[in-house]
Amino acid sequence: MKRTIKKVAVLGAGIMGSRIALHFANIGVDVLLLDMVPKEPTEEEKAKGLDLGSPLVRNRIVNSLYQSAVKASPSPIYSQKSLERVTLGNFDDNMPEIKAADWVIEVVVEKLEIKKLIYDKVEQYRKPGTLVTSNTSGIPIHLMSEGRSEDFQKHFCGTHFFNPPRYLALLEIIPGPETEPEIIDFLMSYGDLFLGKRTVLCKDTPAFIANRLGIYALVQTIRATEELGMTIEEVDKLTGPVIGRPKSGTFRLSDVVGLDTTVNVCRNLLAILKDDESKDAFQLPDIVAQLMEKNWLGDKTGQGFYKKIKDEKGKSVILGLDFKTLEYRPADKVKIAALDAVKGIESIPEKVAVLLKDKSKAGDFYRKTFTDAFQYASNRIPEISDELYKIDDAITAGFGWQVGIFATADAIGARAFTALCESEGRKPAQWVYDMIAAGHDTFYKIENGKKLYYDIPSKSYKAIPGTEGFIILDNIRKTNVVWKNPEASIFDLGDGILGVEFQSKMNTLGSGPIEALNKAYALAEKDFRGLVVGNDSTQAFSAGANLAMLFMYAVEQEYDEIDLMIATFQETMMRARYSSVPVVTAPHSLALGGGCELNLHADKVVAHAELYMGLVELGVGLIPAGGGTKEMALRCSDMYQPGDTELNILQAAFMNIAQAKVSTSAQEAFEMNYLKTGRDQVVLNRSRLIAEAKQAAIELAENGYTQPIRRTDVKVQGKTGIALFKAGIKSMRMANYITDHDALIAEKLAYVICGGDLSYPQQVSEKYLLELEREAFLSLCAERKTMERMQGIISGGKAPRN
Repeated sequence: MKRTIKKVAVLGAGIMGSRIALHFANIGVDVLLLDMVPKEPTEEEKAKGLDLGSPLVRNRIVNSLYQSAVKASPSPIYSQKSLERVTLGNFDDNMPEIKAADWVIEVVVEKLEIKKLIYDKVEQYRKPGTLVTSNTSGIPIHLMSEGRSEDFQKHFCGTHFFNPPRYLALLEIIPGPETEPEIIDFLMSYGDLFLGKRTVLCKDTPAFIANRLGIYALVQTIRATEELGMTIEEVDKLTGPVIGRPKSGTFRLSDVVGLDTTVNVCRNLLAILKDDESKDAFQLPDIVAQLMEKNWLGDKTGQGFYKKIKDEKGKSVILGLDFKTLEYRPADKVKIAALDAVKGIESIPEKVAVLLKDKSKAGDFYRKTFTDAFQYASNRIPEISDELYKIDDAITAGFGWQVGIFATADAIGARAFTALCESEGRKPAQWVYDMIAAGHDTFYKIENGKKLYYDIPSKSYKAIPGTEGFIILDNIRKTNVVWKNPEASIFDLGDGILGVEFQSKMNTLGSGPIEALNKAYALAEKDFRGLVVGNDSTQAFSAGANLAMLFMYAVEQEYDEIDLMIATFQETMMRARYSSVPVVTAPHSLALGGGCELNLHADKVVAHAELYMGLVELGVGLIPAGGGTKEMALRCSDMYQPGDTELNILQAAFMNIAQAKVSTSAQEAFEMNYLKTGRDQVVLNRSRLIAEAKQAAIELAENGYTQPIRRTDVKVQGKTGIALFKAGIKSMRMANYITDHDALIAEKLAYVICGGDLSYPQQVSEKYLLELEREAFLSLCAERKTMERMQGIISGGKAPRN
């Protein structure tokens, strides 16, 4: 049967349940969120004359938990509009409403007896065929489905989200003994396409895949820290971004998650595991046991491995725990010599290859922990997974690692890594030796632009299922590059579509990327039918223009050079719209300043849901001058309808730029008019972004794309608009909300977005507005305060505001 999800019922509004509910609301699904009825009113409720029959009392728990989630940081919602899709209730009064749900997700406390009580009620009210899943992180699925009806069991399985559900990509799907295969197929596909998850099919084994491996690695890292006499700051530095893992490292992450969570998983595993040769590793290290006794669990109790206090001046100070004394001391700002050797290396595997050879304590740490994790993971096949790629997928998507355990071994090759394991006394599983004996030295390889994994039973390589539709630029880097310079590459994406990838720091737009864009326009117009601009970066689509050259010219007062630079930049942006072939951009994460302007001029934007887009030039003492100010004036002009208060529409755009406001999601970018409803689209799964953008370019070409004509009909407000904005700017300055320099920049912005000193509202051309942009930009480059702000940004500090 064709299955659609229009309404979801989430049972349990705690940290996970409320955030799962909000993520479904993010993607447009109606949600019913339920939790318990309190046992009695609070004293405050009694004082108001409320009793257990009052709706406010009965829904107090769900309301409180839900509001905490809504206010959480980072935010679990794409937009305030997401909240309109959520309805709150309780288990006693509102459970009958689940009959309207297409999917019921149980997220109550991790106690089997309580889950079974909830399922009794679910069985009473759900309609046959409704999906029922549990977000359990460790209770066996078969125990939860025991004794249930046949229809329940056929439609029941585990769906284990990771916290926070909006941001972490993993969704583990765990079938029960009677789950119908079509249900699993549906959830694997739905999680990928609609929830934006990397769906990993797991066996019903203790803690499934990610927590089994991740908690093991965490506990063993704590042990290694003690054995090597290292500090928590050193280990967090070694286990952070330098090896492609979150900046929280190991101990800071533990504080965020809560040490009790780790301990509970360890205790559960110790009680359940039978045939795990490394079962004793889940025994609590002494330091963890001592922290548990003191209730130093991390952020939730105010202290854990780290503690934040206020000094005598009221300034926040971070303290770190000394393992030997169990006392806190000022956190070290560590400098590790081994990391200096990899500073210029971008590739994580290449960094790992260097770090494994290091002869210092850092190298000892990496060799000990990497080989330990590898030995454990290799021995979990086929217990928790038959395929090695699922282990890597789960650990990377669930814990935010860029490189999985087996992919890490590929950094030096399977043979060399196995020898390293043996030298550390950690012999891997026999299948690894069988693989090497069969003549294979990597766990993954690239063929014809596709990533293949080593399949253990067949002793051959197979394509990773579900990735057939992905375009991963790293996979075609050796075969499909048609042109490149040191800061950008142009790829043949196939089917007549070119792709441009920026490779500068944070993919900033300097001379290299600008040259590549113009080269790509020319190549596409000559021999191809479309162009996609995108990348596989984990950091940014583009963090904006490269300020270094601009600052140098400004210091030398080379204003003709700046004028030429900005004119070239403007024309490069304009060509994204006025090329003879369709240009599609694929932004994700950061798309700021010039990165935003490029998207504003594309024929279509295919954006990842996690998009932080904005025109932020005012923070550097400038205005958007790559067509950004012009474009917002044009978009406002297109929005005007008879009877509209046009200045109100324009003011919204002005304020977004003046406040350097950045969208917190693609949905908010639509609301800010940076993305266009009905034209641009959002992709939930980051891995599908470039492939979807390519398909969009193909569709535009096949639907008869014709080169647009540059606009001459942009309605601007002239002096009327300028006067309004100046009055607001003056009020802000008098109230000391902004500085004199801020006021100057805002007035320049108002002048441009209103079309200059025109005596009445009228239509002007894009060319006219671009010239105003350039003039205003040049005049601001001569300002000392602007120079100071640029220098602050370039030097890596914060731009001064006074």
